[in-house]
Amino acid sequence: MARETYAALQAKIEKEINKLQKKAEVLQTKRRKPVIASIITSMREYDITPEEIAAAFGSGKPARAATPAGRRKTGAAARPANAAKRAVAPKYRHPQTGETWSGRGKAPRWLAAEEAGGATRDSFLIKE
Repeated sequence: MARETYAALQAKIEKEINKLQKKAEVLQTKRRKPVIASIITSMREYDITPEEIAAAFGSGKPARAATPAGRRKTGAAARPANAAKRAVAPKYRHPQTGETWSGRGKAPRWLAAEEAGGATRDSFLIKE
């Protein structure tokens, strides 16, 4: 194959790749619009500010970090390896011992024992 023919073929292929990439961007934008509208509607409904979203998302980190295959990581795989687990504020407190529980995971023994004794979980809620 002559050098000019190869260069022309390569240029044609690169042009086609660029064209397809632009089509993919347009398609992605079309698919994202209703999702963004839904998020904004929910934010208005629950009176959530963009600052609260940014703080919850990770303090202004880039919004889109895709994996090499173009898929987004989820769960534990989405967290950086060096990220520490965030402490969760306690939600329940035992009135006599002062022991607390965040409300996540299996209930502690003290709460399970109190519930078995007839107490309700709501009676141990921490009131702010």
